[in-house]
Amino acid sequence: MPAVPPQVLAIDLGTSGMKAALVAADGTVTGWAEYAVPLRVLPGGGAEQDPQAWWAALIEVVAELGRAHPEHLRAVTTVCSSSQGEGTIAVDAAGQPLTQCITWLDMRGAAHLRRQFGGFPAYQGMSLRRIVRWLRLTGGMPSPTGKDPAAHMLLVRDTMPQVYARTATFLNALDWINLKLTGRTVATVDSILTSWVTDNRRPDRIRYSPALVADCGIDADKLPPIVACTDVIGTLSPAAATQLGLPASVQVVAGAIDNTAAAVGAGTIADNDPHLYLGTSSWIAAHVRAKKTDPVAQIASVPCAIGDRYLMTALQATAGANLTWLKDKIVEYDDPLIGAGHLSRDERSIFDAFDVIIPTVPAGANGVLYMPWLYGERAPVDDPDLRAGFLNISLDTNRSDLLRAVFEGVAFNTRWLSGPVGRFLGAPMTTLTVTGGGARSTAWCQILADVLDVQVRRDPDPVKVNVRGAGWIGAVGTGAVAFDDIPALLRTDRVFTPTPAHRARYDDIFAVYRDLHGRLAPLYRRLHRVRDTGDAATADPKR
Repeated sequence: MPAVPPQVLAIDLGTSGMKAALVAADGTVTGWAEYAVPLRVLPGGGAEQDPQAWWAALIEVVAELGRAHPEHLRAVTTVCSSSQGEGTIAVDAAGQPLTQCITWLDMRGAAHLRRQFGGFPAYQGMSLRRIVRWLRLTGGMPSPTGKDPAAHMLLVRDTMPQVYARTATFLNALDWINLKLTGRTVATVDSILTSWVTDNRRPDRIRYSPALVADCGIDADKLPPIVACTDVIGTLSPAAATQLGLPASVQVVAGAIDNTAAAVGAGTIADNDPHLYLGTSSWIAAHVRAKKTDPVAQIASVPCAIGDRYLMTALQATAGANLTWLKDKIVEYDDPLIGAGHLSRDERSIFDAFDVIIPTVPAGANGVLYMPWLYGERAPVDDPDLRAGFLNISLDTNRSDLLRAVFEGVAFNTRWLSGPVGRFLGAPMTTLTVTGGGARSTAWCQILADVLDVQVRRDPDPVKVNVRGAGWIGAVGTGAVAFDDIPALLRTDRVFTPTPAHRARYDDIFAVYRDLHGRLAPLYRRLHRVRDTGDAATADPKR
């Protein structure tokens, strides 16, 4: 039996829970274990997770990997993590969390952000002078929704003063996992980004900006040292080694947040080579040489795992969330419509069912058009009031038409974004690597190729893109592979080419889709005002 090659224990901490796998330097993923971690939703827009529960979940998934693949676990030489971004944990001098993780969904800091950064003239509650400086130095700016560490830290400062006084460091989710692994307190160049306190004008020299730090409202000594994603930050602490069942000699590489890791895991290392990640939300990303921001389309290039590059990222609010909505609200597990696929209950997944149903409906969904804005939109327009909807339903419309319309709607939304992305990159996209959980749908990949009129390459194991990315970042950090080697290691499951017969129809439908935002956005704003007025009246019966 051939010897097992050195393995990276690749950790992927998402909002839904902890996942881990064993990854070789050639990108081979062995094993996969996951453990759910609950999200606690609080009144007033709060959303928290327990970091200690993350660590307990990591111990469980590593033990599961060891039971299933003992030889591979014994071959682990490196640990490297990918995590959800924009979370914040206050940590004391002993490394103990003083708060739950205030996650990227938490909006309670919005008012504190406006108080800290207000001024005249202002945009969305923040002074234009500050916005210009953020864009010049960082490439972005704090979210006015309060969903990033810039606001989270102010929330702790203003509403938990005793906790703030005891806080030694504020850490992102990735940084806290690294602290537990090594005992060392650091932030990576991408995990620190949304604290909005760094000078990112040189990708190989990301550092704190004294002016931004002085203005952020947080004591400078509560911000962690910054390291590159590929830096070896130490070896496993004795406690971590014991709990994970690994030697204390195992090296820990700093790792990256999820979108950075996915860009590596998708194999899209070359300049301007885009990938589309289809998860709950979606994004188009590509490595680029220059720092650049398109504030109108909400696209920016930001620090990433590759030391001399930036990662252009254009995020859309909901993609796979529309399929979750379909699964939960329209097509349930025992729905007779799924039975049309002639798949046994043991072997079918929701994607198997969709892939049987979708091709039975012609391109254009028999005239039904869907807008996938379940939770507003972020790019190419930043409009939180937008909502999803079907258009052009008739008495002849059936559920299969609605299903295909949803898949096409996400594709049209992606095409809407692809125009600004092409301008950002300097040329229209001609090929696109598709990854993330939604890429499991063969029908969806073909629809994307047809609607965008590009060649679509599918990741062969799209659900594991983040652990593969973490594995490759770990392998680069320890010298086992170079970033430039990765494209040759990428395996493509299938290539989807556009269907010429569908081109004219999709062009015509897209012209209508482009028109919808301008026509419907004022109506959505009116509906939200009506809702908000009604909510206020309900809360105050005297109105």
